[in-house]
Amino acid sequence: MIPAAGTGTRLGAARPKQYLALGGRPMLRWSVDALLAAAWIERVVVVVAPDDRCAAGLLAGLARVEVLGAGGAARRDSVLAGLRTLAGSGAHRDDWVLVHDAARPALTLPLLERLRGRLAESTVGGLLALPVSDTVKRAGGDGGWVATTVERERLWLAQTPQMFRLGLLLDALAAHPLVTDEAAAVECAGHAPLLVEGARANFKVTTAEDLELMRVLLEGR
Repeated sequence: MIPAAGTGTRLGAARPKQYLALGGRPMLRWSVDALLAAAWIERVVVVVAPDDRCAAGLLAGLARVEVLGAGGAARRDSVLAGLRTLAGSGAHRDDWVLVHDAARPALTLPLLERLRGRLAESTVGGLLALPVSDTVKRAGGDGGWVATTVERERLWLAQTPQMFRLGLLLDALAAHPLVTDEAAAVECAGHAPLLVEGARANFKVTTAEDLELMRVLLEGR
């Protein structure tokens, strides 16, 4: 599942960032194609805003791809709407669901295979993430000065896809509306998601600088 109902306001572009061109393709198409590269992924559901007029045309004709115009104001709302649609259309509660950011277009098949292999025997699920390697500072006051240095041991940066059983994730997101990713909802529900090492190239495009770095990376491919 790809939640793609956001407007990307932090990037400051004239259109939602998932539709900006990178290496000759819109960012969303890169992310969809990355999931389609895994033959074991049966369906790719792209959840967009109800008034979105771009995604359906952009993804028309792609096998295994569905566009769902039920996105909400927050990521959690879009994912929850998508999960409820899946649950009501024949998917089983114990089916695996992968949730991937539209703004992480550099996902690779080896990363997907690593995630799947690591979670194969898990009853909960987990996510791609990177261990923190830089020194971390916590700002004080207005954010302009250092209040303390944070111990980086055992700190990880969450990435996507995040992969969980449909029923478990649906219940967790329904019960915890303020979470910022799927793993946080599962944690709040009392479970411990597994950490699977991701890759630096699998970063999220948030700023104009991110966009240029991603453009260089994808054009190189």
